[in-house]
Amino acid sequence: MCGICGVFETTGRANTTEERLRAMADTMVHRGPDDWGTYLSPERRAGFGFRRLSIVDLSPDGHQPMSNGGCVQAGLGAAKGAREGATVWVVFNGEIYNHASLRQELEKRGHVYRSRTDTEAIIHGYEEWGEEVVGRLRGMFAFAVYDRRGEERLFIARDRLGIKPLYYADEGGVFLFASEIKALLQWQATAAEMDGEALWHYLSLSTSPAPRTMFKGISKLRPGNTLTLYANGRSEMRQYWEALPAPDAADSSEEETVKRLKELLRESIRLRMMSDVPFGVFVSGGVDSSLNVALMSELMDRPVDTFSVAIQGDTASNELSQARAVAQRFKANHHEVVITPQQFVETMPLVVHHQDEPLADPVCVPLYHVSKLARDSGTIVVQVGEGADELFAGYAGYAQMADFHRRMYGPFMSLPGWVKRRAAALAPAVLAARRAEYVRRAAEGEELFWGGALTFSERDKERLVTNGSGKGHVSTYTSVVAQTYGIFDSLRPGSSFLDRVIYLELKHRLPELLLMRVDKMSMAASVEARVPYLDHELVQFALGIPASLKYRQGQTKYILKKAARGIVPDAVIDRPKTGFCGSARNMVSGPVLDYAERALNESAWLPSAMNMSMVLGLVQEHRTGRADHGPAIWSLANLELWHRYWIERRPVPA
Repeated sequence: MCGICGVFETTGRANTTEERLRAMADTMVHRGPDDWGTYLSPERRAGFGFRRLSIVDLSPDGHQPMSNGGCVQAGLGAAKGAREGATVWVVFNGEIYNHASLRQELEKRGHVYRSRTDTEAIIHGYEEWGEEVVGRLRGMFAFAVYDRRGEERLFIARDRLGIKPLYYADEGGVFLFASEIKALLQWQATAAEMDGEALWHYLSLSTSPAPRTMFKGISKLRPGNTLTLYANGRSEMRQYWEALPAPDAADSSEEETVKRLKELLRESIRLRMMSDVPFGVFVSGGVDSSLNVALMSELMDRPVDTFSVAIQGDTASNELSQARAVAQRFKANHHEVVITPQQFVETMPLVVHHQDEPLADPVCVPLYHVSKLARDSGTIVVQVGEGADELFAGYAGYAQMADFHRRMYGPFMSLPGWVKRRAAALAPAVLAARRAEYVRRAAEGEELFWGGALTFSERDKERLVTNGSGKGHVSTYTSVVAQTYGIFDSLRPGSSFLDRVIYLELKHRLPELLLMRVDKMSMAASVEARVPYLDHELVQFALGIPASLKYRQGQTKYILKKAARGIVPDAVIDRPKTGFCGSARNMVSGPVLDYAERALNESAWLPSAMNMSMVLGLVQEHRTGRADHGPAIWSLANLELWHRYWIERRPVPA
């Protein structure tokens, strides 16, 4: 796991130096505290920067940037003295879990390896298969290849599910890329600006959907995509993977499905135990993390290291007793940390720095603390449970929406237009705001489900945003939600409500909010997080499982729970889902609410951009218990702190 960055000159003058590349890379020391390196092409057209977190092959042979002429001596930093004949260079962030089998195949084809690293699978694979190498990689990755052969080019890629981030920008014909936005900002001479359209979408979706970011002129590569740039400025964007069932997916019995699901889970967890450093697992006491612990313990001859976190005084979300029970059941070496509300707010300056762009999820704070707990214990790699709820319909909200759509929403949409319009006009006066919004959506022919982290509706935003930032842009529903559903419907017409919801979540909320909070907070503590539920072969199998086996007779995650029977205790499977440290609904209270209110009140920017009467009204209603506005308050406070730190360049209050 590493931090990568680079420059490629197309039609502009890059003025690239090793010092500038080092400065970009050094903004990401937390991603790679063990080593650093740079490469600058002879013509100064291309350059790479790198920070290394040593996981596989801890020797100097794992140094990057790496070439088909071999890596340079570690510790030199800059790629001086590289072996002659190097024509392909790579910088890589992530893990390739099938690199050993790829090595066997490539060595049979005549390729000569010089290390035990998985990085060489990309180099030799690219030499052998070109850009099609991405389809042969099993793992999480973001990488860049500089190819000096023939038509000079830069090739960048992001893994299928978006586990690892990759950002890019074009500075007047000079193309920049990096694992983190702060590395791109290090290069830029001009002050950062906010992207108004990204802001508009953030207020609804809690994060900016790819390819936009909250920074004007900076984009993020979509999951499952590659981008090739040529020296003459020509570029080619290509999608190499889609979130669809495997081509050979066939109807299976429930028992056959359970059997195959267990096989894929065991295989995925086994692959993600590839490491030359200590590894463990985050455990909450729920089904997903408990399965991780149980299946890891089957494969190990020593106790699994487990890590848990809770917030002091928050009894509603505290799962430490359940996590301890799981750890005891599997004889794990258990660690836990309890953070106080004061520690929570004291962590915010660090969180804002490492998020780069706002992620409206306070879970980032406990995620950082449990990651730091792992690092302080000497554990460098952890497995996490992200993705299971999306793939197997584990959220109660999915189930409630599915039932509501079947019983009421669908039938209502079939009524005459004048009836729906009349109902929509009356709804705000007689229904709660959320239900009135559902009536409006149905009356206007919109989808019921817009995302699992929805904050403000389009009408809310029209009242909230006052200075035009974001106004005038295409609605979030039209440009993100409806567009995504439309793509899926063209690929799998007639799919169930749940299948359509899962596809939407895999395209937006999972990669750009949930996975980014894990990536950024774990890497802030120099810890690598691996996601066994998002092995793409497991994902493709899960997407082919009928919705009726995911949500059945009021039970969420039915098929995964059935697969877990006999592996983890029934008490774990049958207890209600809590969620990792809860959500903004329970976290935004006490000192955390005070901190958020202070940030909003002291803002130098919000009064010129937002309806402050509405903003502070949300805080007051939440404080008095009249309504639950925790997610909205956190979204706005996080936005304000981000703007203060990255746009205004002022410190975040401690």
